[in-house]
Parts: sequence; structure tokens; C-alpha cells
Amino acid sequence: MDQRGISHMPCALKITVTGRVQGVGFRPFIYSLAHKYNLKGTVQNNLDGLLIHVEGDKNSLKDLADEVRHSPPRLAKVDNITIQEAAPSGHDEFMIVPSENKGEAVPWLPADAAVCDLCTAEMNDPADRRYNFPFINCTQCGPRYTIIQGLPYDRPLTAMKGFPMCLSCKEEYEDPGNRRHHAQPVCCPACGPKLTLLNYTGHRLSENSNAIRQTIDFLKKGKIAAIKGVGGYHLACDPFQASAVDRLRQLKRRPQRPLAVMVKSVDAAREFCSLTKNEEQLLSRPETPIVILRRKEGCSLPDILSPGLSTLGVMLPYTPLHHLLLSGELPCLVMTSANTSGLPIFYRDDCQSDLNNLCDYLLTHNRPIERPVDDSVVQWDGEEIIYLRRARGYVPDPLTSKLNVNNILALGGDQKNTFAIGKEHYIFLSPHIGEVENEEMIHSLEDTLCHYKNWLKGEPECIAFDKHPLYETSALAKKLPGIKVPVQHHHAHHVSCMEDNSLMEPCLGIILDGTGYGEDGHIWGFEFLYGNAESVERLGHLSYTPLPGGDKAVREPWRTAAGMLLHYWPEEGRKLAADLFPEETVNLDVISRMVTNGINSPFAGTCGRLFDAVSAILGICTIATYEGEAAIKLADVIEGTALTAHEKEPYPFRVIATQDHGHLLDFSPMIYEIIQEKRQGVAARKIICRFHETIVSSCVQTILSVMAERPELNRTVVLSGGSFQNNYLRKEVKRQLRKKGFTVYTHQQIPIHDGGLSLGQLTIAAHVLKSLSHRKRGEKRCV
Repeated sequence: MDQRGISHMPCALKITVTGRVQGVGFRPFIYSLAHKYNLKGTVQNNLDGLLIHVEGDKNSLKDLADEVRHSPPRLAKVDNITIQEAAPSGHDEFMIVPSENKGEAVPWLPADAAVCDLCTAEMNDPADRRYNFPFINCTQCGPRYTIIQGLPYDRPLTAMKGFPMCLSCKEEYEDPGNRRHHAQPVCCPACGPKLTLLNYTGHRLSENSNAIRQTIDFLKKGKIAAIKGVGGYHLACDPFQASAVDRLRQLKRRPQRPLAVMVKSVDAAREFCSLTKNEEQLLSRPETPIVILRRKEGCSLPDILSPGLSTLGVMLPYTPLHHLLLSGELPCLVMTSANTSGLPIFYRDDCQSDLNNLCDYLLTHNRPIERPVDDSVVQWDGEEIIYLRRARGYVPDPLTSKLNVNNILALGGDQKNTFAIGKEHYIFLSPHIGEVENEEMIHSLEDTLCHYKNWLKGEPECIAFDKHPLYETSALAKKLPGIKVPVQHHHAHHVSCMEDNSLMEPCLGIILDGTGYGEDGHIWGFEFLYGNAESVERLGHLSYTPLPGGDKAVREPWRTAAGMLLHYWPEEGRKLAADLFPEETVNLDVISRMVTNGINSPFAGTCGRLFDAVSAILGICTIATYEGEAAIKLADVIEGTALTAHEKEPYPFRVIATQDHGHLLDFSPMIYEIIQEKRQGVAARKIICRFHETIVSSCVQTILSVMAERPELNRTVVLSGGSFQNNYLRKEVKRQLRKKGFTVYTHQQIPIHDGGLSLGQLTIAAHVLKSLSHRKRGEKRCV
């Protein structure tokens, strides 16, 4: 931030503000400040950001500059402020001048924001002309990213271009002193979008306020409604009616995965869940994410919402329509994305026939959604925010990099996919896209990628992608023009955490993950690494065991457990497996032959599969109905509770130093003892706690063993990978390593799982390009 000249303030200043400064009320904010301090000049948007020319009394100029720096508008995210002396131009007033579609700076799109308190109050005021209006908004709230067609962010380039303003709205829009000055989605009942309620055959039942009242009545009767939101449709039902929730699960093909609940207020959330002050703040922020909360004992909401878990995903209403739906007798609603499992969220109006198969009624409106986006999901772990899904409200805000990452595209992985595009020193992560495993999801990825390329005005010159030869994202990379940079999965995780914390020097990394294609052709996921974006060394890993059936073992954790038992103890293991999984006796014969003969039984050493095996052995999850279910249910047992001394006692394990493979972790002694304790009737909680403590101890001991051999290594450690979503593992590994004198970093702005993979890939590709550039320059000098 350049502050030159403030201490000796001239009579005129040129102030340039970059970042998220468009669509957030920055121009009327500057206008009001100029009037407050009796200053003259202009303010304008262009692609460089916000341009301010202001002149007048020196002290007043300083005061204005201080307020711009320290108290920007609610939705603004200032990246940089440059203040320079300027020659006075003799302005006799302060004006907001029209936007210009020019400039060299990296454009920032504004993110969607929850309806603000002022608009909510107006909507609830019978005397206000926007009373009960479900599309009320101002410069400090409302849709942004999801309605934008192009830049600069002005009404003709948004989904609102088809709704000409009435005279009253136009007066507000043109009045620099009004809260709705240049609020692009501004509208009212006379000129704004209209609500329509349809039944599942497409027959129109009612409109506007009548449609809202009728929808509430249907929901109270146990019906399912598809409701058009900001970034797509939700499926909604009354969470207190278990039969409605069960039917929704069947229609959505989501038998066990938790469903989010929207509650009318923080007070309502407090009735069902235990809330800390930080969690209250997370719920109430303009991003209004889904926040993972612990259910209160005796919570009246049915267990079917999050089977087998003590937590619940909760969010507050973030559109005026949500507030209106929850203003009556319904204290909360199930609100889950309107799609069947494994498919993109529905958001177009031409998808109504598909939606009709998922609901009884459809509450829709005629404002188009230009860009689909899911709800964000976060959790407060007692110390910091954990991003489980970075989407609505957080995208498309970029991350700043020390590197020049211009025109690099990283495609991420096939699970929890996000991609990343570099522009100068900014990295733009896409919203959460999901599992790229079918044609519809590939199309969703390609469509979002096309939008980002158009917005950032450039064709990527370098494509980074996962080394897995069968990933859909790898196949897509090969079709795109440009330099190709394949990146090993766990190297990308390692570097993503480094980049998230602005680290450049080589460091240690512990990567606990579910699946990643390894350099030796096996499946990696319990890795001890050392390096940075330029290179990486594998210092140790979990010993490999077979996965009978490959991907089928991921869906059926009992197979992973059986594979481990047959591998560790070929004879006794068959008997142990039969005892643990008596209903699978016939399949065990087949699996035994597969493991013995190496048929469709790839070798894996991953933390995710270790959790699967223990979960299956304990009978908690033998068949997974959603990704990570076994691990999530194990982690839930230990979440938010203090462990006793006995529960903190780790099981036996071995760290074996080898010449060729670094340090090998062997958990077979732990597995055997867990089985014996299960047979003896030891409480599952105690076993689960000791299992967690064993993982923590093994990570710390392996790092200490590495450092004993290699004391010259940097004592900085990064933690990444999907298994570190487990709060106990992440916090305890960090705590215990710090106790041993290590500096430990975890993710700050992006997900710790594969949703952050593209950030690491892009950073590695930037170093590859830098190296290629240096090599070419060297070759020219030699010539």
C-alpha cells in the first residue's frame, strides 16, 4: 500500500483502489465521504478498479484517505490502495462518472452476499413499497457473481438487463446519496422479477405472495418443493416430518449423507445446536455458509437428517425469499441442492422437467441464473475456520501469489474438483464443482472453465493436471492446447498448503489422504514428504496392503479390512475376516483368491483406507453410501470431547527405516489388537480414541525419525490431504509437533482436501515455466 504524500498532504490526490471494489457500493461510499469532508472531484469504475480524484483541504483529504483505508464498505475486499499527489483540476462539485470498459488490472468479480439487515427491515415493513418483496437488495447485499454476464459490472451486463427500472427505482439508482445508488439488481414489485408456483406437471398454481403462502402450506403438509435460489435450485421439506425427509433422500439417491437445514435466525439455531460466538459470527456473515455445528443433547430434529453423526449442517436465510418462507410457522427447512447424487446442481429454467422428478412443487422466478454455485460449507474447529466447500460468497475472490502465474490453468483432480487460473500474481479458484465422473460433470467443469477464461480474457498457455492416467481431468488436459505439466497428487497437496501460507523454502509435509496415484504405480495417501514447488522427496509412507476389487473396496470398506487381514496373516486373517464379516462368507473365498493371486487388488497405503478398515472392523460402516462416510463417522465419535488417559494410549505400531523406501509405517500390530479388543467387548469409543491417538503418534514419531537421520532439514511442516479434515488429527499432530520445536502450518483460505489440489498444481507449473524460461535464456547465451 503506497501511502506517499499523506503526511504532507497536497491539495489534490489520485487514489486507486483494487480488489473487490465493484458492485459493493464503493462509489456512493466515496461520494458520501466527499460530501462529509466538503471535497470536490470524481470517482469512477474501470477494469483497473476504483479511480478517485479528490481535491480540497489537506486535512480533509487525509481524513478521506484514512476512511477509505480503514472503513471500506461491508462487501469490499481491498487488495491495494495507491495514493499519489495530483494537480488540482478545479472541480466545483464531486461526481460519480460513468464506468469505462478499459484498464490493465486484473478484474475482480463481486461475490454474492446475503440480504442485509436494512433490506430485511424494509421487506418486513407494511408501509414500505417493497413490503414482502422477495427480490429486495441494495449495494450491500444481493446476487452478484451468479447474475453477471460480463464486465464492468453494470446492469446491461447482468441477468437484470431484461427488467427495465421503474421511475422510483431509477431515482434511487441515480441518487448518489441513496443506499441503492448503482445497485445493479435494484428493483421493486413494479419492475422486478416475479415468483411462480408450479405443480410437478408444470401447471401454474399461483404467483408472488400467494405463491409463497401456498408453498408454505404444502411444506407443512409434508410435500417437497424445489425452490430457485441464488446459484441454483434447492430441494426443501419440513425437517420434522421424517417421512418427507426419507422420501427426499430416495428421490435424490442420498441414503445417508447429511442434509443441511436452514433456520430462521441465530436464536433458532441455538435451540437445536450448541453455538460458540465464532460459530454465531460465521452463520451471520455476508457469505452465510452452511456451518457444521454440534447438535444439542435432546435436539428435537430427527436423526435422519445426519444419520450416525452428532453434527448438523446449519445455515441462515440468505435471500429475501428464504426469509419470507421462514417467517411463519416453519422454524426451519431442509435445504439441499436440487440434483441427484453425482450430477450438477439444476439452475436453468429449461431443467424444470428434470426437477419435476425430484419434487411435488416448483417455486421459481424469471430472473435467470447466469452462473451456478453451491452453498459453501465451513466449520469452526475452536481455533480457525476450516473450509469444507468453498463456493457461494467466497468465490470468485482470488488468492495473491508471490509468483507470476499468468495464463496457467490447473485442472485439479476428479474428486471434489476445483480448477485454478493464474492472472499475473493472482490465482482464481473456481467454485466447488464436485466429482468429475460422468459426462454431465465434465460438461459442468468445461462450462465453468469457459466462463473464467472469458472473464479473465486469456487462453491458458500451460496446463497442470494430476498424474493419474485414468482421471477425466487428465484426459481433458490432453485435449487443451499449451504446455502440459503432470503433477503427482500428494506433491500438489504439499505445495497447496505452502502456497496457502506464502511459504517458498523447502519444508516437511505430512499428507494424509484417501487416494492418489503414486510414482511407483501404487495408491498413495499416507505420505511424509520434503520439498517445495520445484522438487519433492518422499521420506516415508504407510506400508502397502491390497484393495480387493479396487474402487469397489472404497465403496465397501469391509473389503479393505479383509484385504489387510489376508495380507498380514494369510491363514489366521481368513478366520478373522470370517468372524468379523460372517454375512460375506461366500465373497471372502473370492477375495482370498484375488489377494493371493494379485487379481484386481491394487496395492494402497492411504490414511483414508486405514480409517475404512477400522470402521468396518468395528461394524460402524461396512458399506459406504457417500465419499468418506467411514472416516467421518469414526471422527464424529471423538469430536468435541476430552479424552481420558486410557483413551489417549496409542496402540503398538512400527516405524521401519529402509534403504530404498524411506521410513515405512506398519500398523499391523494396531489392527490385530483392535480386533482382539472388539472381540473382548471393549467400548467402541475407547478403541476409536486410541486409534486416533495412534495415527497422531505415528506421524510425530516418523517425523522425529526422519529428523534424527537428516538434521539439516528445515523444521517447518505443512499438513494437507482429505484425512486432515478430521479435527482431532489435525489439531493434535500440529500441537504435538509444535511441542517438539517444529513450525506447523495448515490451510488458511482453501479446503485441505482435493478441493485445494489445483492451487498446488498451478504453483508447481509456475516453477516449471520459470525453469524452462531460464533454460532458454541460458541456451541463447551459449549460442
